[in-house]
Amino acid sequence: MTAVDLQPVLSDGDIRLRPLQAEDWPAVYAVASDPLIWAVHPAHDRWQEPVFRAFFDDAMRSGGALAITRTATGEIIGSSRFDRARAGDGEVEIGWTFLTRSEWGGTTNFTIKRLMVGHALRFFERVIFVIGKDNVRSRRAVEKIGARLTERTLDVPMAGAMASHVLYAIDRDDFASGPLSA
Repeated sequence: MTAVDLQPVLSDGDIRLRPLQAEDWPAVYAVASDPLIWAVHPAHDRWQEPVFRAFFDDAMRSGGALAITRTATGEIIGSSRFDRARAGDGEVEIGWTFLTRSEWGGTTNFTIKRLMVGHALRFFERVIFVIGKDNVRSRRAVEKIGARLTERTLDVPMAGAMASHVLYAIDRDDFASGPLSA
């Protein structure tokens, strides 16, 4: 089997994903410190520095964290991650994605997911997304890219409480025939 690269450099020209580095902390936290980014997320307190520091440190340990940048300027506009910890056989999870609010409603999330899912499906049969059950914004976002709701659920401790999560999936056939293939 080909070695799996969970920290690739991916680009479509305008958006570039690259391995997250410790020195990215100030720029990534500058994006993440906006409370409105986390308002409907189960980890609604993630904008607070100590909470985000734990999130960032976990991302660094994961071996799959990516900085999302504008290619032309190098400006960090968010972050995402590949992770195997909650994935089943033949799967990888894409998640922990957040973007500066100026990128909401455009094509940035679509582009990121097209790049990441396309890369992941070179190595895995399926990509999963673990999303807070009540996080309507994130659920709509993955539905727009062709992810299918599965019957799998997961309870995850967040912001001092257990948060129910649902799992969405995209496999190779979904990708080839879905909106990300364009």
